Amino acid sequence: MKNLVLLGPPGAGKGTIAKRLAAEHGYLHLSTGDILRDEVTRGTELGRKAKAYMDAGELVPDELILAMVKEHVAGKDGILFDGFPRTLAQARGLEEIAPIQLVLFLELDRDTVVRRLSGRRVCPQCGALYNLVTQPPKEDERCDHCGAGLIQRDDDRPEVIARRFEVYMKDSAPLVDYYQGKGILVRLDAARPPEEVYAAALRAIRDDRP
Repeated sequence: MKNLVLLGPPGAGKGTIAKRLAAEHGYLHLSTGDILRDEVTRGTELGRKAKAYMDAGELVPDELILAMVKEHVAGKDGILFDGFPRTLAQARGLEEIAPIQLVLFLELDRDTVVRRLSGRRVCPQCGALYNLVTQPPKEDERCDHCGAGLIQRDDDRPEVIARRFEVYMKDSAPLVDYYQGKGILVRLDAARPPEEVYAAALRAIRDDRP
């Protein structure tokens, strides 16, 4: 099986595609956030080192992230990296751990990202998640499960999302160029319905045109 990387801005649907590929095709779905939480929770040496940076409000260094990734993927294939690598240094380091055969870049414009993510709502009582655009509650802004009024998180406000999008595009541009230069990047239009995007991803994985 190929090792894959999913790139794309917040709201492009990376997590949805990754979960389906893992469930339906047996890919090992990894995100650095999951790996970090696992290492910290288990209190490993790498986890303790990472926690020291996190507690100080600093970014965990690339070499530490790569060491954690290596622990989780050594000797395996069919790995799906969700939102990783984030830097060129991570991309180059990853090549030595788990060579990447295909990168799927989920393209989505700024306005669509803002519209999708600013529609997210959460129930403050039971934690249920909704989206006013794609998964609305049955009753206007009230939880289907407990009836509590839904709230919008601060980081889902349009102005915050717009800033996150600009930062992502600035940071990801070198990665897109890097993988495009290697001839392994496939661009997918993430504005299409989820089923169409997923079907295009499958075609790309099977070496057909997206």
